[in-house]
Formats: sequence, C-alpha cells, structure tokens
Amino acid sequence: MKTLTMMVMPGCPHCRRARELIAAICKQHPELQAVPIREVDETRETAFADSLDYYYVPAFFLGQQRLHEGVPTQAVVETALRTALAAE
Repeated sequence: MKTLTMMVMPGCPHCRRARELIAAICKQHPELQAVPIREVDETRETAFADSLDYYYVPAFFLGQQRLHEGVPTQAVVETALRTALAAE
C-alpha cells in the first residue's frame, strides 16, 4: 500500500466534497480506512505543489502519478483509494 496524496486549497468546495466522500466510502468499505492519505495545502507547500503536474484541486496522486484532478465523484475517490491500497 502506498500513501495517497490529495492536493487541496483552503475554502475549496470540491476539496470539502472529496473529504466527505472519503469519509463515506471508508465507512462503507472499512478496508479502505487503512490507506494513508497525505492532504497537502498547495498554498502552504508551494514547492511540493509545483513538483506535481496538475491544474485543478482536489488532485489525487500516488507518488508522481496523477490519478484524478478536479470535481470528485464517489467512483473516482473510491478508485483512488483502492489503487493506493493495491499499490506496492
């Protein structure tokens, strides 16, 4: 399992929605609670944010691999969590 990185911005409604989806999905699928999630505020960690290739938040990454960016859906968030869970 690898750490899932979620790039966010303060006050972003889509980032808030992503957090809500993560909580709901983990409640429905307890095995996904094991996935470590590093939430990174791009306004505070600008150098790290600049090292990744994305434009919209929230953006999900495994290492440098972008899994999704932009408006989150339940399917997208669950896929990102499952991908991180399965990654070695």
